[in-house]
Amino acid sequence: MQKRNILFTLIIVSTIILTLTTIGLAQDDKSKRPSPPAQAQCQFPDGKTIKTDYSSPRTHDPKTHQPRKVFGGVVPYGQVWRTGANEATTFVTDTNLTVGGKDVPAGSYTLFTVPDQDKWVLVISKKTGEWGTPYPGEGDDLARVDMIVAQVPSPVENFTISYDQTGGNCTMNLDWEKTRASVEFAEKK
Repeated sequence: MQKRNILFTLIIVSTIILTLTTIGLAQDDKSKRPSPPAQAQCQFPDGKTIKTDYSSPRTHDPKTHQPRKVFGGVVPYGQVWRTGANEATTFVTDTNLTVGGKDVPAGSYTLFTVPDQDKWVLVISKKTGEWGTPYPGEGDDLARVDMIVAQVPSPVENFTISYDQTGGNCTMNLDWEKTRASVEFAEKK
């Protein structure tokens, strides 16, 4: 009888542990977040790549579903922004690059931006592995580069990072709400 009680107790404890683990894993399903994960990539003619992993917030508030003013509202002007949501936005290159006259050696970095109405700055941070905020500080910056800002023809609901590959270079585009901020990366020769 005692062996049966011990076996029964082990089965119950195992079931509880399995249930809690399953619930925990389900809650960690990043695709179900209000700002789900996304990825952008660009390949140079020689096969080398730039890869960016980020989380894609929405213009509409995930709780109220009401439209939000993004730039100058949710994302304040003149302040460092994590360039997405959730975990920090990563930037990985397997080739040496130049951007805005600055060198970016092959490696892994974190991207931040400083948006303004008519000018944005891309911040490439050497510090990696952090949650999206807070910004680690200028002491960890590899480079700060001006971006070109333009209006998109129609509003963009999902924050999107994309790349255009033209003439052997990769242009990174950050699109959200009515704004596009762009910067061109070239392989360092």
